[in-house]
Amino acid sequence: MVGITYLYILKLFAALGCGVIAGVFFAFSTFVMNALAQQPPAQGIATMQSINITVINPWFMAAFLGTSLVCLILIAFSLLRWQQPGTAYLLVSALFYLIGCFGVTMVFNVPLNDALAAANPNSPEGANLWARYLTNWTFWNHVRAIAAFIAAALFTMALNASPKP
Repeated sequence: MVGITYLYILKLFAALGCGVIAGVFFAFSTFVMNALAQQPPAQGIATMQSINITVINPWFMAAFLGTSLVCLILIAFSLLRWQQPGTAYLLVSALFYLIGCFGVTMVFNVPLNDALAAANPNSPEGANLWARYLTNWTFWNHVRAIAAFIAAALFTMALNASPKP
């Protein structure tokens, strides 16, 4: 029973973590980036540069990286105990989060953020970069939001497919 309780807690944490991250990314995709796009480029760039610095905080990083860590643990569990109910949900949901959120962030969004961090908000080059950034960063953010939402739904299904503590 103790093992089931820890597994249940990990699944619950993963479902909630994915939901929180999906909400953050959803907010950026549906109104934050639109609001920034309506600002003059220098103001939009400066604000996004500030956001990219302040997002590195214990609360967000615990949710983002903590969920990634739990997903890795749940992948290992699902591969070791494939015959248990709900393990397919665990594997697929964890992969959705790790590839669609963490992976996309590292491969696409972080390099875009790094390029924006080096930009001079008041230069013509900065304005050109900003126009591309808004399109590209937002596209990849949509991917992250959808992946996190799907992962949250699948983790919820995994909770329902397994014995309760």
